[in-house]
Amino acid sequence: MFLRSDVICKKLTLVAVCITASSALFLTGCNDTSTTAVDNNSANATATEPDLSVFEGCYTVSNDEPAQIKVSQQDGAWVMQMKEPASAKRVWDNPEPLEVLDNSQIPKYFSIDPDNIDAVIARPDRVLVMAHVKPVYANIDPLLDSEYLAYIYKGANTIYRLDCDEINTDILANPHANIVIDNVNESL
Repeated sequence: MFLRSDVICKKLTLVAVCITASSALFLTGCNDTSTTAVDNNSANATATEPDLSVFEGCYTVSNDEPAQIKVSQQDGAWVMQMKEPASAKRVWDNPEPLEVLDNSQIPKYFSIDPDNIDAVIARPDRVLVMAHVKPVYANIDPLLDSEYLAYIYKGANTIYRLDCDEINTDILANPHANIVIDNVNESL
């Protein structure tokens, strides 16, 4: 009988040692926050820095017109260019710098909830402010027919992203010169 209790004691000791070791490993894993803190910080940094690549491309104010504004990244900075008239002997004007705006400034330029915007970029003089609407919201808002909004000198509207071209266009010409508007009262 004495042998039997000795074997039982050894087994209980082994179980106690295993439980203690498992508990120590478990508690060590629970207290190690350095990896979690680094992961959370990198996730927060990504969440606060908007993806400006959504703006790279060319834009027009009307769906059936050629590109008029070009946004690109040059030498690590975001810039915009306007299309020049054919008489300028070049297609795009000199690049103007753009800067990122905080979403808290959205109500100054657009009547949309800042939570529905994922990036805002603007000229320093704020003559042009562009916003990218989250695609999910753009798909459900009947007032938006594009994911891009532009505030151009005191007016906001949707703008359209399209392929860039290197063709001069006379943007100073009057595109409505040949449109005849009948008197509404005469057609009744």
